[in-house]
Amino acid sequence: MAERVQYITREGRQKLEDELEHLRTVAKREVARRLKESIEDGDITENAGYDEAKREQAFVEGRIRDIEAILANAQLLQDASQRDVVAAGTTVTVAEDGERPETYYIVGAVEADPANGRISFESPLGQALMGRRKGDRVQVQTPGGTLHFRIVEIR
Repeated sequence: MAERVQYITREGRQKLEDELEHLRTVAKREVARRLKESIEDGDITENAGYDEAKREQAFVEGRIRDIEAILANAQLLQDASQRDVVAAGTTVTVAEDGERPETYYIVGAVEADPANGRISFESPLGQALMGRRKGDRVQVQTPGGTLHFRIVEIR
């Protein structure tokens, strides 16, 4: 089955490549060292260090596979050349009715980090903003109700 395309910025791709390199070299080597030390300590059936090292090994290997799959299916988001409409790769400032403006960089799901101002174009707010212009009003359905936003700036 074909994997889903993962939209990613150049910066995001580089971060994943750096993490992958770290996992393949430093992390795997560290886990192998801890496993070896735990085995040398004797009976592994009641060795918490060994169990923890095995869990860490599984995590590292799983994360390596995840990153490899993301990178294999990655499509780079280009910086939006048209700054008058919201698109992946643009930065948009929105103001919720009665609240201070918030600024978001529109990215793919892999890089989404709302707490740090990076929202996916697939998120409810991202979907509502896509294709809209400065001054447009959008509404977003959330578990807590409908929120209303006005687009203040696109860059």
